[in-house]
Amino acid sequence: MHISNNVHNLAKGLKGQLAKQSIGLLAQIAKRASASQLATLLYLAELFVRDKEINQAVENFRREVLGEGSSYQFTQRISREVSPTCREKFVENLIVNEVIRGTAQRKEFAEREGFTPPTFILISPTMRCNLNCVGCSTRRYAYSKKDDWPPELLDRVLTEAKEMGMYFVVTLGGETFIREDIFDFYAKYNDTYWLQYTNGTLIDEKMAKQLAQVGNVAPALSVEGFERETDERRGEGTWKKVIKAAELLKKEGVIFGFSVTVTKQNAELVSSEEFIDFFIAQGCLFGWYFQYIPIGKNPDVGLMATPEQRNELRKFVHHTCNTKPIFVGDFWNDGYRCGGCLAGGRQYLHINGDGNVEPCGFVHFAVDNIKHKSLKEVCNSKFFQEIRKRQQAVSAPDRYSNNLLTPCQIIDQPWVLREIVQQTGAFPTHEGAETIITDPKITAYLNQYSEKLHEIMDPIAEKEHEEQKPQRPAEPDQLD
Repeated sequence: MHISNNVHNLAKGLKGQLAKQSIGLLAQIAKRASASQLATLLYLAELFVRDKEINQAVENFRREVLGEGSSYQFTQRISREVSPTCREKFVENLIVNEVIRGTAQRKEFAEREGFTPPTFILISPTMRCNLNCVGCSTRRYAYSKKDDWPPELLDRVLTEAKEMGMYFVVTLGGETFIREDIFDFYAKYNDTYWLQYTNGTLIDEKMAKQLAQVGNVAPALSVEGFERETDERRGEGTWKKVIKAAELLKKEGVIFGFSVTVTKQNAELVSSEEFIDFFIAQGCLFGWYFQYIPIGKNPDVGLMATPEQRNELRKFVHHTCNTKPIFVGDFWNDGYRCGGCLAGGRQYLHINGDGNVEPCGFVHFAVDNIKHKSLKEVCNSKFFQEIRKRQQAVSAPDRYSNNLLTPCQIIDQPWVLREIVQQTGAFPTHEGAETIITDPKITAYLNQYSEKLHEIMDPIAEKEHEEQKPQRPAEPDQLD
């Protein structure tokens, strides 16, 4: 038995070494590859790295990010429009480090620690902002520089994330570009890929050149529609600054996109061919749609897009991914693409400006603060365990629906969030956050919303399951 175990451990070690060598080889090839060769490289990754979980991660990335029918156009845009440095960082950091190397590290972590870590983290290292947008939940207080995360905290969180296998960091806020030291962190963690949500107004020629130089940051420019819709919420003149930022980023070859919150008022506009074609023309390579969630102090449920509008947006996003040279996503309507809710550390978590660790950017409840515990500890809290348990129990009728077109614990299955908060004693992370589970008017509205949404989505769930699964592209014959 002793000899058998030694042989088994030796074989396992050799397999691990071969996998690491293969990943290193792919990294070297990727640095020299053109964007039009990305799909082929990812096929090679599946041949070189013979690990089921890594292969699945690679395949998911290839088909979801590079797309289906529009994949050739998308990769050609990366070849034509993105600078060599930004293209290299996209391949090396996001594909090789996050998808391939990161998946292997996270698998090792899970075997060692007994739970799977997130694939990425969302952080708000500052809550300062140069705008004062209508309805923004972060404008409750007058934040100053002293409220920022201290550099040593940001450094620790980023280090711990990478040690757990996370090479993808998303920043929120506040306005992260307002931190004078943020480019120091981009440079120090140059093997990490950063997606940064930004109002875009601080991006001038100097910053655009800096972003092109580091190459590992993809800004997502926040808009509400076109000029009238954006300026109504964000202030007069904001739209022109955002479009100028897009012009500068495109000129420097930086990968960037748009971000839009979908409401009852703008749902039809932002799910139109006119809207998506405009932002493709501006140079956007990706776009994120976020449903308006009634959070914060005195939220307005009347701003929520109706279930009918949400269904139309779902169809539009799917159509766009298949026909346009741009990657677009909507977590609420893309349940089949990402396997349901991502929150609670299943795929990600949010650490807010105070250090409180929230399940996602919209669930403003916590039980831990990153200032007092390690990232590993907060990822496996009782609060997060209960969330992940409900996510896994997709067939339980009184828990998460097994319809992945309705994945959200806040608005699609609103009773789930109420039960988990009550069970775990999670506290609201700001004044008014509790209203989404305690205010009778809000809870009654969300119950009705959920019922109506299921009336629309449940009958088409099985059909949509098949439609939402991208088909595997034909095997490439050779590198072009």
